[in-house]
Amino acid sequence: MDFAIPQDLEDYYAELEAFIENTIEPMVAKDDNIRFFDHRREDARTDWERGGLPSHDWEDLLRECRKAADAAGHWRFSAPKKYGGRDGSNLWMAVIRDRFAQRGLGLHNDLQNEHSIVGNFPFVAMFETFGTEEQKQEFITGGFEGTRRVAFGLTEPDHGSDATWMETKAVRETRDGVDGWRIDGEKMWITGMHVATHCAMFARTGGENGDASGITCFLVPNPTPGLEIEEWMWTFNMPTDHPRLSVNNVWVPDEAILGVEGRGLALAQSFVHQNRIRQAASSLGAAQYCVEQSVEYARTRKPFGEELARNQAIQFPLVELATQCEMLRLLIYKTAWDMDNMPHEEIEKTISDKVSMCNYWANRLVCEAADRAMQVHGGMGYSRHKPFEHIYRHHRRYRITEGSEEIQMRKVGGHLFGFMGPNKHGQAKGEKDAKGKSTEPTDFAVR
Repeated sequence: MDFAIPQDLEDYYAELEAFIENTIEPMVAKDDNIRFFDHRREDARTDWERGGLPSHDWEDLLRECRKAADAAGHWRFSAPKKYGGRDGSNLWMAVIRDRFAQRGLGLHNDLQNEHSIVGNFPFVAMFETFGTEEQKQEFITGGFEGTRRVAFGLTEPDHGSDATWMETKAVRETRDGVDGWRIDGEKMWITGMHVATHCAMFARTGGENGDASGITCFLVPNPTPGLEIEEWMWTFNMPTDHPRLSVNNVWVPDEAILGVEGRGLALAQSFVHQNRIRQAASSLGAAQYCVEQSVEYARTRKPFGEELARNQAIQFPLVELATQCEMLRLLIYKTAWDMDNMPHEEIEKTISDKVSMCNYWANRLVCEAADRAMQVHGGMGYSRHKPFEHIYRHHRRYRITEGSEEIQMRKVGGHLFGFMGPNKHGQAKGEKDAKGKSTEPTDFAVR
């Protein structure tokens, strides 16, 4: 068994470090851009006069960073080569995200808004698999060129994990001689709508509540008549770009359907595993950063004339966190490697429980590590002059998004007890109520 990181991956990461040092860090050093990362970060990033949206200066800096990373050949790393990427694997992305987060807060990888110099593009895979040739050209190529940005419209005010019960409806309707659909309902937590050109909006077009089939994905232009942003939801970690939408008499043509009518839920969940393993790696790296910073501080802080590090009340909690980091890293890397060595459609059937283990445990671990770092650092740890409160606030949402930890534990339980996966005992797929309707939650939570 060889647990060594491939040398070509190590070589590429050295390129990334040089790019950060020579290009990204100078961006932060100019024009007081450090304000987006020091104790002023939440206030500097937030336009309080525009409902709490990201400030223009902050998004301009992110845009400048992405442009530089793209010119250097890094931003599209995970995308297919035919779109200018490098076919970056799950293992490589896991290692990169882990190490990026270990560097602490920075312009190279600020996950508050999923920004990174090595981008993650779930929509590329979704359009490549389910889109028409016209949609691929418009939304994949247009996405990289900056002419198209797609928000994800699944969650509703009353429905998150239970997406099969969504109340947004779409019915066939012809307008001006063109066949299409009228959509009515509400959506919530639709991230990025302030800059999105389209919303991938999911609506029930057939079947009944609880049915996994009968849900269709529509590419709704933004703006469009009847699509209204009712409010921006302020969150634990500001700024916010998460609105509540009303959808009243919104009409789109048949060509707006992404994928197959009635099979939109499968589309929504098809690439969740890639997102989960990369998110897990980021949380792991941030946890490692919190542990290392706490150890360093404990060796230098000397209350009562003796360094904190000699106190076992300080040592033992950090020992446990460091142990969990080491064990989890091996599981994340192995799972990512396994994902790279099997057909995409086999991941859900075979190792989706391992992906869920990695994700929910990493997200929980980083919150524990950030909290412990605050405690070790005392008053300064609680202040915004240290990054731990920011790390906690950001990563705490990961315990809800991309499938809440309860949903993911249920996935693990399904594999463990043989209700799904390779150890399935022959039960009918999914769970059903007395009326025969599925009660199996989706892999998505509130987002």
